[in-house]
Amino acid sequence: QVHLVESGGGSVQAGGSLRLSCVVSGYTTSSACRGWFRQAPRKEREMVARLDTGTGSTLFSPAVKGRSTISQDNAKNTLYLQMNSLKPQDTAMYYCAAARDCTDLYLGRDVYWGQGTQVTVSS
Repeated sequence: QVHLVESGGGSVQAGGSLRLSCVVSGYTTSSACRGWFRQAPRKEREMVARLDTGTGSTLFSPAVKGRSTISQDNAKNTLYLQMNSLKPQDTAMYYCAAARDCTDLYLGRDVYWGQGTQVTVSS
């Protein structure tokens, strides 16, 4: 089992920054690929960024690429998403997710999810 707890969401004005955190606990072999997803009202959930903890490779959605970084503090087993130059269209519930590998994460297969943290960006 893998347990994920997010924090760091909030309300900011456009152009501001936020750093989301996700503490990961449990079997690390079941959570080698970790990422952030978001879901806005009346929209489908989309992947924002992911990190392969084995290779260190990262991937970002076009919507946030260049404005966001994803990283992990191994000592704290915490995943971060730093988002800069926030836009009103970034408003959504953000979820931390983990899977055995990134193929499973993409396919939604045996994915562990956090409870979500709300990000609201005002214009």
